[in-house]
Amino acid sequence: MIFNKDTAKKTAEVLLQINAIKLQPNDPFTWASGWKSPIYCDNRIVLSFPPIRNYIRATIAKNIEDLYGKPDVIAGVATGAIGIGALVAEYLNLPFVYVRPEAKKHGRQNQIEGYIEKGQTVVVVEDLISTGMSSLNAVKALKEAEANVKGMVAIFSYGFDVASKNFKDANVELHTLGNYENLLEQALETFYITKEQQDILAQWNANPSEWNAN
Repeated sequence: MIFNKDTAKKTAEVLLQINAIKLQPNDPFTWASGWKSPIYCDNRIVLSFPPIRNYIRATIAKNIEDLYGKPDVIAGVATGAIGIGALVAEYLNLPFVYVRPEAKKHGRQNQIEGYIEKGQTVVVVEDLISTGMSSLNAVKALKEAEANVKGMVAIFSYGFDVASKNFKDANVELHTLGNYENLLEQALETFYITKEQQDILAQWNANPSEWNAN
């Protein structure tokens, strides 16, 4: 769920402004999964724009405190959320760890990088939610380390039904600054897209694996 409508609107505005999110219904992207997509989101670009970076950092931090109080540790999901997660931890003056997709094959063979103790409360920071599987893989690693995962806060979600199901099945609470529905509203309002393009983008979101730009 999103924090509130104003936050979702502002988040959509700044992500479109810096091209962290690109909407190209007439010239779709191809994701690594092979899906054709009229949208591409790379929230790591946020790190290169200090005013927007500071807005995202402060907004995530405020909402973590509103939702959970101050956890013991902030965890970022590698690699996309390492930067923003570390900034949020610094803002809250909290320890930071990040979670790899899998344990390293060499050295200390860590999956969780940084120091965390059993029983410590953790809020996970993520940059983007698609199906949610990589995000939930990080939660699983933290739980296996016997951390107490309170929930996850992400910058943006595509709002796929499969993601909602995956988080519900895993019993993990997810909150995001912005989502796809509010993004399209903001893009239409600011003439970034036309009404016809909004309809195409909405069709993709309803069935992304079967959507065909042609």
